[in-house]
Amino acid sequence: MTTLLINIKELIQVREITTKKVSGSDMNILPTIKNAFLLIENDVIAAYGSMKNVPTSADKTIDCVGKMILPTWCDSHTHIVYAGNREQEFVDRINGLTYEEIANRGGGILNSAKKLQETSEEELYQQSAKRLEEVMQLGTGAVEIKSGYGLTVNAELKMLRVIKKLRENYNIPIKATFLGAHAFPTEYKNNKEGYINLIIDEMLPKVAEEKLADFVDAFCETGYFSVEDTDRILTASQQYGLTPKVHVNQFTTIGGVQVSVKHNALSVDHLEVMNTEDIEALKGSETMPVALPSCSYFLSIPYTPAREIMDAGLPLALATDYNPGSTPSGNMNFVVATACIKMKMTPEEAINAATINGAYAMNLSDEVGSITIGKKANLIVTKEIPSYGFLPYSFGSNLIDTVFINGKEI
Repeated sequence: MTTLLINIKELIQVREITTKKVSGSDMNILPTIKNAFLLIENDVIAAYGSMKNVPTSADKTIDCVGKMILPTWCDSHTHIVYAGNREQEFVDRINGLTYEEIANRGGGILNSAKKLQETSEEELYQQSAKRLEEVMQLGTGAVEIKSGYGLTVNAELKMLRVIKKLRENYNIPIKATFLGAHAFPTEYKNNKEGYINLIIDEMLPKVAEEKLADFVDAFCETGYFSVEDTDRILTASQQYGLTPKVHVNQFTTIGGVQVSVKHNALSVDHLEVMNTEDIEALKGSETMPVALPSCSYFLSIPYTPAREIMDAGLPLALATDYNPGSTPSGNMNFVVATACIKMKMTPEEAINAATINGAYAMNLSDEVGSITIGKKANLIVTKEIPSYGFLPYSFGSNLIDTVFINGKEI
């Protein structure tokens, strides 16, 4: 089955297969072809180029006059498997309570954990599947999903099994991350060592035995898991082949970046608070910094210093942090717009961060993230727009006409 898309106003993010990520000043370069065609064969990109070289036939031809095409968004940091919501905490914050104050009185992650523990695996799957379908319609074509709202052996495994079922039933790349070290359960409040031992001695072996995770994560932050805690958990994870992707520097800088780089983390995520030592630690590493601007928007906390990171020659990815407490949205279009509006990223930088660099942050560089021959035909076809800069400019509008996943319209 071949599908030919013709008269594309601009084909965006055209790359060779050898380009895995972009860094520094290169992030402001976004290769495109104007007045283009793109040929899909079965589920992959088979050819593309100028309309003057358009193929003469295909099983199906779609005229894209006035429209642009870019790779689907690659969302490398989500928590979309959760139960219920935390709208009351949203109201509490409006009334003056901080995120930390809500957490200290049993809200936050512990609130979500209680709801999840009380929810059946099937109900949890149904809730999560609806969220996944929604983000796919919004243009996400690859996603990472974390556990971390279980905080018991059985509940963490339940979350990861739901992620596995989503991966089996939805034909997009889904990566699973074990985040047992998300918060300390109430019963371990005065026995943190005991909970860390539970993660290392019981959770990790069972996660590995059932092959439920690709990555391991920890919330390395003041009041949560210390640098030493994180180091222990990441060290223990090595024997199971789990690559680290670590929450760091959301509220304070305590050395989380450095310990993550030490363990060759694939990404370090949040980074709302950064210092010179953090940026220096990332230089020369293969670790991808990941910013979560809609979390900053929702919590009214600082935004990741994107300019400082990129000016240091580093790459940057963008993701949603979709979760019930600090970012109840999986809309990558809003993330890209917010990065431009609040973090002063150019449209080129933001699109690179949300596509090719997002793919890198999930070890999916060979499958998605760019218009490249042989990659999955996971594509966004826009409505008729004047330029790709219009995507973040018109941030409140739905500018997506069609989403293709594996060469098929959804």
